[in-house]
Amino acid sequence: MNMDEYVKVEIDGVIKEYLKGTSLLEISGEYIPKDGGDFILALVNNKLRELTKKVQKDCKLRFVTTGEDAGHKTYTRGMILVFMKAIYSIVGKENIDKVYVEYSLKEGIYCQPVMNIPVTKELADKIKLKMSSYIEKDLPFVKKTIGTDDAIELFKSYAMYDKEKLFRYRRVSKTNIYNLEGFEDYYYGYMPPNTGMLQWFDLIQKDEGLILIMPDKKKPRQLQPFVFPEKLYQTLKESNEWAQTMEIDTVGALNEAIVAGNLNELILTQEMFQEMKIGEIAAMIKESGKKLVMIAGPSSSGKTTFSHRLSIQLKTHGLVPHPIGVDDYFVERDLTPLDEDGKPNYEALEAIDTESFNRDMSALLEGKTVELPSFNFLTGHREYKGNYKTLGPHDILVIEGIHGLNDKLSYSLPKESKFKIYISALTALNIDEHNRIPTTDLRLLRRMVRDARTRGADGTKTISMWPSVRRGEEQNIFPYQEEADVMFNSALIYELAILKSYAEPVLFGVSRESEEYMEAKRMLKFLDYFLGVNSDVVPKHSILKEFIGGSCFKV
Repeated sequence: MNMDEYVKVEIDGVIKEYLKGTSLLEISGEYIPKDGGDFILALVNNKLRELTKKVQKDCKLRFVTTGEDAGHKTYTRGMILVFMKAIYSIVGKENIDKVYVEYSLKEGIYCQPVMNIPVTKELADKIKLKMSSYIEKDLPFVKKTIGTDDAIELFKSYAMYDKEKLFRYRRVSKTNIYNLEGFEDYYYGYMPPNTGMLQWFDLIQKDEGLILIMPDKKKPRQLQPFVFPEKLYQTLKESNEWAQTMEIDTVGALNEAIVAGNLNELILTQEMFQEMKIGEIAAMIKESGKKLVMIAGPSSSGKTTFSHRLSIQLKTHGLVPHPIGVDDYFVERDLTPLDEDGKPNYEALEAIDTESFNRDMSALLEGKTVELPSFNFLTGHREYKGNYKTLGPHDILVIEGIHGLNDKLSYSLPKESKFKIYISALTALNIDEHNRIPTTDLRLLRRMVRDARTRGADGTKTISMWPSVRRGEEQNIFPYQEEADVMFNSALIYELAILKSYAEPVLFGVSRESEEYMEAKRMLKFLDYFLGVNSDVVPKHSILKEFIGGSCFKV
């Protein structure tokens, strides 16, 4: 036996020998996933690789499942390509102008075809049947590398002009194209090895679009009953329609506007649009006559700036707003509950002294004078420093905290007194028509930039904390979002072009040897699509200033 023909592969601390050129897919067949998912990618020496790759030298190997974030994204990507091939096959290329993959609706992704036939349940069923046939055939996803100029010509021939525009501003000379039985497309990120592993999905019609439903990461081999989030849908739909009206719905279109010198006007228009929405919410609160405004949203949504701007709008309606931070009602540090890893869980409801919060808020509603606390995050103690408050006839409490929509926080307060607002950064911008930008990516970049500026935290720390932050959101925020009276989208259509210059140095600072490098590399590749611009033109009252600095508010 010629030992030069073999390589040593370490998996789970055990070293095995494989013939050079053995595929990762073949090796994965010897192992069983531990989280109930399927192997869909591999980490080779801590670098993500598709399972079609082959081992050529000694390495350390770990397989990534569909129950993990990177694996779930890959599953989703593969399903979208299968959907694209199916809709073009059923409807015909000549009848389709565009197919937008728009936004996430819990476990579903809303897709908007622009074509000369109506979207019906019957059409959805036909496309779903065609998708199932591709999955049953276990077709391979074939990757090929072509020059950027060739990619531009290819997408032009497919009438995928958003992709053509995107690649016009790319610095790299090569790009990867995926071919599924003759249907070619570009996707940002890795692909599964074949269609056979994409067995769990559904496709339903909604209005003039289609919702592609996929498994949750927690249960990657089964579909959960899909509960349609109507308020979230309407908020996202309005944002996307506005972006399309502005003709800035993709990164290529944003880059084009920057090159044409139209960014200033775009920024002012976007900021005025947001101000108009905040004004509308203030008018709704005034009309409702409610005394408690409860504001909640996930990390880096811009809740603080929004609360300040809403307070100003409330004043224009003759109301006197008083901001209350739920964080000031944290329990004493040594009473903070612990998470599954034994670390303090500041995002659990039990981290809040709900009894004191309810006693104080109830007293204020009854017209009593209350001394409100402030929490000292350095000492871990609640402090009272003479902040007395009494509500007058026009006074209103603006309460901000991650549990604001959960009635367990304000259990003793009458429901008829609460006006609930859900805020999140729901970006309407897509990379191109088939590659959406996850809202979590925008929020992670916002948080990374703010943490580096205000807390001296490096990118490694922010990325390492993000999964825990996301788990807290899944438990404490997202389940209550549909209970809001109104939703506000804090995403700015131009902001990633601004965030780019702030986030890149932080991301480049992540060590190649760290576990967080994989995510940092992904985010750097993502930001490479954008032309960076100066932040001087961003108004001081903008939500973006909460993250990049220079806000006129105390944030």
